[in-house]
Amino acid sequence: MKTFPSEQEIREISKKLEKVEGTKALPKNASTFEEFRFGIQQKFVIYKIEHKCTQKEMARKLGVDEAKVSKILNNRLDEFSTDRLITLY
Repeated sequence: MKTFPSEQEIREISKKLEKVEGTKALPKNASTFEEFRFGIQQKFVIYKIEHKCTQKEMARKLGVDEAKVSKILNNRLDEFSTDRLITLY
């Protein structure tokens, strides 16, 4: 028989998840500009998958720190100009 988590366990898990930053989705009403930037971001994801490389390896190849690669791969592009994304690509 399955047991379900208690209310306390659910609150603890929810609190931990509040700090987690996952992949940011493209909004349904995305502008052409947002779609363009998302397309560039997807090229990084495809590269990582096709070349079976780690974030650390990508960071070394791009000459940036691993945290920046993580932000790119998770579509958290707020701190990147479009020019910068294109240059990195």
